[in-house]
Amino acid sequence: MTWSATVLTLYPEIFPGPLGQSLAGRALADGVWSLRAANIRDFATDKHRSVDDTPAGGGPGMVLRADVVAAAIDGVADGTPVLAMTPRGAPLTQARVRDLAKGPGVTLLCGRFEGFDERLFAARGIEEVSIGDYILSGGETAALVLLDACVRLLPGVMGAPLSGDDESFESGLLEHPHYTRPPVWEGLGIPEVLRSGDHAKIAAWRQAQSEADTRLRRPDLWERYSSARVLSPSGARRQKKEE
Repeated sequence: MTWSATVLTLYPEIFPGPLGQSLAGRALADGVWSLRAANIRDFATDKHRSVDDTPAGGGPGMVLRADVVAAAIDGVADGTPVLAMTPRGAPLTQARVRDLAKGPGVTLLCGRFEGFDERLFAARGIEEVSIGDYILSGGETAALVLLDACVRLLPGVMGAPLSGDDESFESGLLEHPHYTRPPVWEGLGIPEVLRSGDHAKIAAWRQAQSEADTRLRRPDLWERYSSARVLSPSGARRQKKEE
């Protein structure tokens, strides 16, 4: 079954953009996934095709109207979960990406201006998603990020089935450092353990590097990883034995 992506936006010409290239582009051409970009403005009912209005209570900017956006959602509904790309949403995680990639697809709602009329979320059961704590001009860039993260996990998109297993966030840790030829470059050598041929030592080194880098660079991830490890059945058994 083809994984289906529908994007509701005021700028459908942005898509597929970079998703039309490389792995995602080949998968799109091969029918592994499909992409439809629909213009929210097509669902406006007045002669000016208005999609926004001034904020209730006053203030700067414009707000996307609930009635128009809801009509757009209803018009493209295909049973896939509806996600709004918004800085007020829950942070996107690799675990959520895996869940979405296992499903039938997604319908993504791209905001502009000051965002959406709040009533839209309650009326249509929309999940709000954020890709980071910063402000973009619109939700289209965030939608491209989410789609890229999902599409690469679809069966057959990556060459080797296990090629994504060791990457950052898959295990809750940052990925270990990588090296390749030449063995010495500008006086800097490849760590000797990686040239030893001892797979057990290499695996242990990579795990240690992942843990050290995560602890140093992303203490928030390290705290979650450490807590999960302590609470896991194996972690609980270790703790009991040590006591």
